[in-house]
Amino acid sequence: MSRRVVITGMGAITPIGNSVDEFWNSLKEKKVGIAPITCFDTTEYKAKLAGEVKGFDPKKYMDPKAARRMERFCQFAVAAAKEALEDSGIDMTKEDPYRVGVSVGSGIGSLQTMEREHTKLVEKGPGRVNPLMVPLMISNMAAGNVSIQFGLKGKSINVVTACATGTNSIGEAFRTIQYGDADVMVAGGTEASITEIGVAGFTSLTALNTTEDPMRASIPFDKDRGGFVMGEGSGIVILESLDHALARGAKIYAEIAGYGATSDAYHITAPSEDGSGAARAMEMAIADAGLKPEDVDYVNAHGTGTPLNDAGETRAIKLALGDHAYKVKVNSTKSMIGHLLGAAGGVELITCVKSIEEGYVHATAGLIHDDPECDLDYVKGDGVAMEVNCAISNSLGFGGHNATLLVKKYAGV
Repeated sequence: MSRRVVITGMGAITPIGNSVDEFWNSLKEKKVGIAPITCFDTTEYKAKLAGEVKGFDPKKYMDPKAARRMERFCQFAVAAAKEALEDSGIDMTKEDPYRVGVSVGSGIGSLQTMEREHTKLVEKGPGRVNPLMVPLMISNMAAGNVSIQFGLKGKSINVVTACATGTNSIGEAFRTIQYGDADVMVAGGTEASITEIGVAGFTSLTALNTTEDPMRASIPFDKDRGGFVMGEGSGIVILESLDHALARGAKIYAEIAGYGATSDAYHITAPSEDGSGAARAMEMAIADAGLKPEDVDYVNAHGTGTPLNDAGETRAIKLALGDHAYKVKVNSTKSMIGHLLGAAGGVELITCVKSIEEGYVHATAGLIHDDPECDLDYVKGDGVAMEVNCAISNSLGFGGHNATLLVKKYAGV
């Protein structure tokens, strides 16, 4: 018998707020965190906008010396994990540290390190490359640094599935607790890839919207959508076995009840046109939770704003939910924060939990012109106050990765 798993803490660093409350309030206000890129000169770049994290000071969250030995994506993860752990009320002096693990992924790691050290290599030779280049750059260091900062000695993993990273990381943490390998998991995703090579690479792939209007840049499901907008940040949740949470009197936000993961086995960047892979991931998550499609109230879509993704995901939702697809609310958090890549799934699961907690589904900001191919209820205009008992969060990654998490209102033992 697998164990029930609940969410007892949350932390977020985002383009519209550096805490869960600030982030959630900004979503309700339809605040768009997309603006001209400030971290490098975009004169020669077609894509000039991004969802940058604003006013982030790593010294607020960690020792300055520790911060200097971490790149931005790790700093975000440690900051969000700190908020989540404090929110959960876990006292590590009372825990077996080998029963508290970490599953925090990054899709890319540190492009900043790669750019900086490659320039040194070319201009000054191999002897000038920073001895810490590798531990600064590699994507598993977010999980490693969270583990080190908070003394977490259980399973520590880094799932890398491009834009599905955060969702897969939480899903694998969920499984870890279900089957007894840990009592508590710090889980989510982190990313900080708004760099010259990052923006140039995605632009060359024709994946980014090149408009200079921040309000029309990230417009999922709109017929005028023209690509996604890069974002950055971190979303971390604390998962616990229900028994462990009850034993310490924890506040329970929601129950995580289902996880599904598939591969399109189709194309390295394009989703399967019929949506079958993403649909199966949703079907698996619903079945894993012992629920039916009719039980789903809300879908937080991957919703990137690329023509292929939004049409394909719409087809997938219809395949998975049948006629009920037209009765659920579907939205895209990326409409306000851009695409946080490996961090997206963590931040979007937090959005689902807050929707359950507060009975509110935020609007898909910027959705103005309906696309005949995208004919579901995407919460156009204003957000909706409604009871949300069951929500699913979708993430789809380059390589054909599909991942879905299902969370539901905690209804007691």
